[in-house]
Amino acid sequence: MAATLLARKLDRQSVTITVVESSDIRTVGVGEATVPGIRDFFREIGATEQEVMVAAQGTVKLGIEFVNWKREGERFFHPFGLYGMRSRGVAFHHYWRKLNAAGQTTPLSDFCLATALAERNLFMQPTDSPVHDLLFFDWAVHFDAGLFAKFLAKKAGEWGVEHVDATITNVLVDQATGFIAGVDTQCGKTIAGDLFIDCSGFRSLLLGDALGVPYEDWTNLLPCDRAVAMPCERAGPLTPYTRSTALAAGWQWRIPLQHRVGNGYVYASRHISDDEAVATLKGRLEGDALAEPNMIRFRTGRRTAFWQGNCVAVGLAAGFMEPLESTSITLIQTGLEKLLALLPDRGFDPALANEYNRTTGLEYARIRDFLILHYFANGRQGQPMWDRCRGTALPEQLARKLTLFKARGHLVRYEWESFQDPSWLSMYAGFGIDAAAHDPLADYFSLSDLEAAFERMKGSIRDAVALAEPHETFLKSFAPATALPAFRAMSLAANG
Repeated sequence: MAATLLARKLDRQSVTITVVESSDIRTVGVGEATVPGIRDFFREIGATEQEVMVAAQGTVKLGIEFVNWKREGERFFHPFGLYGMRSRGVAFHHYWRKLNAAGQTTPLSDFCLATALAERNLFMQPTDSPVHDLLFFDWAVHFDAGLFAKFLAKKAGEWGVEHVDATITNVLVDQATGFIAGVDTQCGKTIAGDLFIDCSGFRSLLLGDALGVPYEDWTNLLPCDRAVAMPCERAGPLTPYTRSTALAAGWQWRIPLQHRVGNGYVYASRHISDDEAVATLKGRLEGDALAEPNMIRFRTGRRTAFWQGNCVAVGLAAGFMEPLESTSITLIQTGLEKLLALLPDRGFDPALANEYNRTTGLEYARIRDFLILHYFANGRQGQPMWDRCRGTALPEQLARKLTLFKARGHLVRYEWESFQDPSWLSMYAGFGIDAAAHDPLADYFSLSDLEAAFERMKGSIRDAVALAEPHETFLKSFAPATALPAFRAMSLAANG
């Protein structure tokens, strides 16, 4: 991602970009779900959604379904879309709350087009200029991470990026400046450079090892520290959303691709052994396994600095938060966007690194707090991990968000929020976090006014849904030569 985007943006500027990558070192390779911003990245590198989805066996993602998080047997949806319509400067959820408090309960999800499409396995391209907020939604992509990497490598090559297949054996640091001067490789070649981007994964070979930037551990705030991933054959419809299912010691992801389903169990090792986690995941696969279990150990947290001297870390080298809201690839993308906005010359003015570190640190903290809410608000009684999560001492700014929402439905938005008001609202509503009161300005409308307006909104959503097509039909429309594998009904029956 870094090489392709920088090569595209720095074209005709006499900049040489070299990727040093060893085919002997296995990558994590399970990043398969994204958020809508990924489509901006496609455009920035001169690719279309269709190109990427054909090359990487991609599917549509309208949001994430959360199963058993509130309590066993209940589910809710976090959509990429708005809820209802504002009126007279008052957000829709205040009107919704007023009507619900009067005993006329209607799920908030009834007023979101993205949710309605996802529930029916439908899709339609959103319009660039919807006539009103009720029709606004967005979408992201699921893709095979390995195939996406190959697609990017080809693009990068077209833009003149040099690729060196070698293992780095030593990082050369100029003791006078503290800058990285070059890297020695196993093949005997030393690669020098002005700017180094550390994409070396959890090890953080450059920023962490060579430059000694410490790691800030957030394990006390987010309980999981391991994951096991295993793809399988699909045994059901091609759903246009990710699913997250809460389990006794963590949660399971399900990511549908054209050629397979990605599955994983993210768990807390203090509450379940690795063998038990593997057995649990295997027992929950919907079809035949397509690979052996891939075990991943991690520490949630971040480097205390992301840019030091002439080295910028992105991806796992910079920090890691579990893939509960598909933010790992997003943090790579936004890190590169910030680097381009603050691109240094050979002088490396410290003000640029300081601003990069400030804004990236805020972005990590905002995402962390959103993830903490998922665990803190759970209603899974009698399970040690989940009971402990409800007692988490919240970071100050997350606690303030909750306090203000509970007081009067007020949604707080901080600088560098990755998740905007509708996302927080979906969590509050999904977990049953209610406000004590609504905005007094919502009293302009009577209950009968609101009832009539709500019925009109539902009608508008029904009309829009009627124009959508099955998810699989949409995929076949731009990849007619690619036959989507039929799901295996027998596997579905065999696994219940």
